[in-house]
Amino acid sequence: MLDAKLEQLIQTGSLSVTWPNGRTSRYGRNKASNPDVAVRLVGPLTPLKLGLHPDLYLGEAYMSGALRLERGTLWDLMTLLGRNLAIHRDGPLFRIARPLFNWAIQRNSRRLSRKNVAHHYDLSNELYRLFLDPDLQYSCAYFPRPDLDLDAAQLAKKRHLAAKLQLQPGQRVLDIGCGWGGLALFLAQTQNVEVLGITLSREQLDVARRRTAEAGLTDRVKFELMDFRDVTGPFDRIVSVGMFEHVGIPHYADFFARIRELLSSSGIAVLHSIGRMHGPSTTSHWVRKYIFPGGYIPALSQVLPPVEHSGLWITDLEILRLHYANTLALWRERFLKQLHVIKKLYDERFCRMWEFYLVTSEMSFRYGGFMVFQMQLSAEVSNVPLTRDYLFEAERDVRPFYGFSPADPLLPDPSGRSRSGVSAR
Repeated sequence: MLDAKLEQLIQTGSLSVTWPNGRTSRYGRNKASNPDVAVRLVGPLTPLKLGLHPDLYLGEAYMSGALRLERGTLWDLMTLLGRNLAIHRDGPLFRIARPLFNWAIQRNSRRLSRKNVAHHYDLSNELYRLFLDPDLQYSCAYFPRPDLDLDAAQLAKKRHLAAKLQLQPGQRVLDIGCGWGGLALFLAQTQNVEVLGITLSREQLDVARRRTAEAGLTDRVKFELMDFRDVTGPFDRIVSVGMFEHVGIPHYADFFARIRELLSSSGIAVLHSIGRMHGPSTTSHWVRKYIFPGGYIPALSQVLPPVEHSGLWITDLEILRLHYANTLALWRERFLKQLHVIKKLYDERFCRMWEFYLVTSEMSFRYGGFMVFQMQLSAEVSNVPLTRDYLFEAERDVRPFYGFSPADPLLPDPSGRSRSGVSAR
């Protein structure tokens, strides 16, 4: 079964498979084309499992060592598979059953939401510090220039979000899914606003509160262990980054209705989430089991109807295509450089699991139709300027008291030209 599937699938690149009985097969029209990868399958049941359910068992085989790379890296293997799967389409039976399946597995109650979040985000904070930027931004960075390093790209992301929020000093801001507090602290420091950050992760909450105290911002920044359904408003601004993927389709209407209830009449909200461009689908079985239980990447066709029903205006919608692929590549590089340290925190199987997660996530953005959308929402039609010029003006308006270095690569130089050589005016 697996042999027949690989023969049909591998049309570009080259794959060599050594079976448990020692026989070797090669796949690909051009047997010497790149990427050229060789793997060995260990155990008599491994080929059967991969043939029956590759979405689950490919990751499990790599985690257990039943799939061993003999030529090339995991990145090479997943690039090869990603390129060949890029034109994949679901069959008619799966398309009919998919909505019912999604609805059944994504009913994230308050109790289940906390349990799902703890599965991923209550891991050792040291793990995240080893591969994230110093501000612990665990979401898609923003690359106004392709040569930015991770730290600069994450700073650019925070500026980009701040620009879309159109903040004014003294405003009250809600950060839904605040992570380790980096964005909330950035907004309070640079925009002189009050921020309430909420999370369902106790580990993240402890770090965020400690960082707030160290920054001397306890009078303007608060963090709470709280579900978005339990927050009391109103707020002038609401921002949510990397949290919507955990809401679940059955709760989209409640989510946007709650945003509308919490926003003041002059309020603006910005939602930053992963999305998919091929339309509704399902979460990978492997990802749901090992990484993000209860998680789902929505298509915009699933998001827009509940927004419309809520009465909110969509005042801006931006699609970031390869930004997350570039972010994940930088995370993976840092993760592998720190592998010797991570193995002391967790075992070999965990390290293989996370490498597989980072690599396959990157390939989802390069070949699988994944993207990130930033949706700006307004309570009233006139709350946001009529043109997008304000976004670029706000990102240029970085004052010295923000604490950024004059050599900051994102700042324009005095001549009015960006440091990349492109006019900043």
